[in-house]
Amino acid sequence: MTTAVFSLRRRALLVYGGFGVLAIAAQLFAPLIGSTSISLTRALDGTVPFAANIDAQIFFIARLPRTLAAGLVGASLASAGVMLQALLRNPLAEPFTLGVSAGSSLGAMLAMLVAPPILVLGVSAVPLATFAGAVGAVSIVYGLASARHRGFSTDVLLLTGVTLNAFFSAVILFLQYHADPSETVRTLRWLMGDLDVSGYGPIVVALPLIAAAFVIFLWLPRGLNLLTLGSDSAAARGIDVVRVQRLAFFSASVATGAAVSLAGPIGFVGIVVPHVVRLLVGSDHRLVLPGAALFGAAFLVGCDVVARTIMAPLELPVGIITAVIGGPFFLWLLFRRA
Repeated sequence: MTTAVFSLRRRALLVYGGFGVLAIAAQLFAPLIGSTSISLTRALDGTVPFAANIDAQIFFIARLPRTLAAGLVGASLASAGVMLQALLRNPLAEPFTLGVSAGSSLGAMLAMLVAPPILVLGVSAVPLATFAGAVGAVSIVYGLASARHRGFSTDVLLLTGVTLNAFFSAVILFLQYHADPSETVRTLRWLMGDLDVSGYGPIVVALPLIAAAFVIFLWLPRGLNLLTLGSDSAAARGIDVVRVQRLAFFSASVATGAAVSLAGPIGFVGIVVPHVVRLLVGSDHRLVLPGAALFGAAFLVGCDVVARTIMAPLELPVGIITAVIGGPFFLWLLFRRA
């Protein structure tokens, strides 16, 4: 028992110490990297008026919102991936498996192509329509997963999500086909995953949803640990299986919808990060969940830095970078399981 407790504490130190320092360092130093070099000392120099401090303007206005958004999106997608892999008992599950991302993307497409360019509470209608699309997809998937079963069928959940994902993707392609060329380019860039966040407004709108999802995440690790053993084993140990499944599904969906509303559908974060963390700290969700959140934040910030600098002054959509990393990793994971 003593050895087990010591091992758990050592791994917890790795999670909160190592991953925490990595996430903080990424948030602090990523805004300093770009086509224009700036100094953190000059950016934080309070003796120079902000209007005359070019370094401060670049740091706080141009780059810091983007870095904060990348951290929030990375943490949300990685944590949602942990939730869904435990819920479905499938290591290849990720936030886009259940159609939430495709529903969010469809809402964004409708806002960009059909709705007028209006502001709601000072925020573009696109993030709000994105989250509305996620809510619609979640409602359909959950309704079908619980309609003909007493409780909650994860098999129907998965099949419905995959089917909706294909259907929504077809509708998105139809809308793009009938759009103007300029609108098609705009929507295509958004669908690649774009962290070009202008200002702190979109972050403020998404933050309450992400915070609510993480509050639920904090309550679920013990239930997820038992759920991975099977529903019957978890129920025999006093876990309300259906309640844990529902909370995991809805919290992961809320986190995914909020993340997509900020940055578009960025793939592979929810599958790469959880498995990397498990390789380092084991399979205990008390460690995997916070580790995935912290490492996911640092991972996506790093990918965004690469996207901003690898072809400077041009900026690549960050989804391209995550796909280049995640695609080979996904194939390696399949080969390793085989």
